[in-house]
Amino acid sequence: MNAIRIAEGVYWVGAIDWNLRNFHGYETEKGSTYNAYLILDEKITLIDAVKEPFKEEMLSRISSVIDPAKIDVIVSNHAEPDHSGALPFMKSIAKNAKIYAAFGAGIKDLAAYYGDLGYIGVKAGETLSLGKRTLTFVPTPMVHWPDNMVSYMTPENILFSNDAFGQHYASDERLDTECDLPEAYIQARKYYANIVQPYGMQTGKALDALAGLKIDMICPSHGIIWTEHIPDILALYKSWVANEYDETAIIVYDTMWHSTEAMAHAIENAFLAAGLKPRLYNLHYCHNSDIVADAMTAKYIAVGSPTLNNNMMPSVASFLTYFKGLNGNKKKFIAFGSYGWGGQSPDQVSEGLKSPKCEALMPAIKLAYKPSDEQLKKIEADVLEALKNQ
Repeated sequence: MNAIRIAEGVYWVGAIDWNLRNFHGYETEKGSTYNAYLILDEKITLIDAVKEPFKEEMLSRISSVIDPAKIDVIVSNHAEPDHSGALPFMKSIAKNAKIYAAFGAGIKDLAAYYGDLGYIGVKAGETLSLGKRTLTFVPTPMVHWPDNMVSYMTPENILFSNDAFGQHYASDERLDTECDLPEAYIQARKYYANIVQPYGMQTGKALDALAGLKIDMICPSHGIIWTEHIPDILALYKSWVANEYDETAIIVYDTMWHSTEAMAHAIENAFLAAGLKPRLYNLHYCHNSDIVADAMTAKYIAVGSPTLNNNMMPSVASFLTYFKGLNGNKKKFIAFGSYGWGGQSPDQVSEGLKSPKCEALMPAIKLAYKPSDEQLKKIEADVLEALKNQ
């Protein structure tokens, strides 16, 4: 396996994980890449290491360019094992290499995973001369771990951006000019929603810290490398950080005998009548991580569940737990559901949506047994009225 040249003296030497389908509960239907970058200069430098099972793939790519034992510097921008798993392996080969990581959290986390490999801590604005090139280190804590940092290299103006601007996206193409660009944007949005969204404030600070830099290439830790479309991905990140809404509404539900589903369609009709674009997700078929990618920018969210054993459906409880952990902005919500004799679930859904600081658009909607046409029309009218009166 050969290294791929991305700039003069700079190579991608990472690994492609075609088979990854789940990352901490996030469905990665397109697989992923574990990006690592090799810089040939007076000090031969490796930026990040891949997930441990892919260490031989990375070594093969490095070996196609240089003798790996000659690596002088390893920069660990993030200690999570999908970024650093091969670090002990590389240190055993490049025995004289110095390992640089964020002062404090970076050193602490690497030591917790791999023991003392002789780490050197770097602080904000510190630089490291590689010869013709210079690396500047910029801490980006909580994007998305406390130890995160990015590395900026001049004179090529390359930002090794760690998790920021990444995508779980396996592809033979390395650059945005070569890949399926619409798919790259879809995966970048999903990545932000599922990984970075809870830390929008910190991401905004990181964007501010990078604002004064001239950036000609963004090399993230996952997915494709940004070159010609840097303004576009930066604009998307700014809109996501700002919690900008679009004219959509998300309706999430599970159903037992189609009564809650019928209620979901009545709410859909109300959203349509209000000029919104509703999207329906039946949790029997749809994955939480796909739903939150759309929910991130939606103005409204409606969540429905039948009552089962005095509780909401487990699938709905799972979604609400996932949503609570990732919700980065406040939304107006509607809780709804059908029941036979208990009817607890709509109120439970309502309480679950209040946890991420969402605000009820109207009282929870409850219907017993099979809703009649008149009842469904009333739901539609009531929701439309609530939308008009807010």
